[in-house]
Amino acid sequence: MSRSFQKRVEDFVCEVCGAHVHGDGYTNHCPHCLWSKHVDILPGDRAASCHGLMEPIGVEVHKGRYVLIHRCTRCGQIRRNRTAPNDNFDLIVRLAERWAWEQAGRS
Repeated sequence: MSRSFQKRVEDFVCEVCGAHVHGDGYTNHCPHCLWSKHVDILPGDRAASCHGLMEPIGVEVHKGRYVLIHRCTRCGQIRRNRTAPNDNFDLIVRLAERWAWEQAGRS
């Protein structure tokens, strides 16, 4: 199995909101609702057998970029994925606020 990123240009219909998403080779979540699907072990390999839906649970900033935090609703795995320019920015902000509030409560 390759340890490097595998670029795959794939269009899909979001299983959560029904949006038709046009992939660009780096797309791993719906830009409308920000949900994803647990299909990769390594980015782009499509080797995960879980196939659970990945809920966007938070947002972090890494090197000046927003990073979505997803949790698989089936197996519980946590993954971090960069946001894209066409992502729903209002939803990203709401997730970031909620995530910061929850993290502050854990301190």
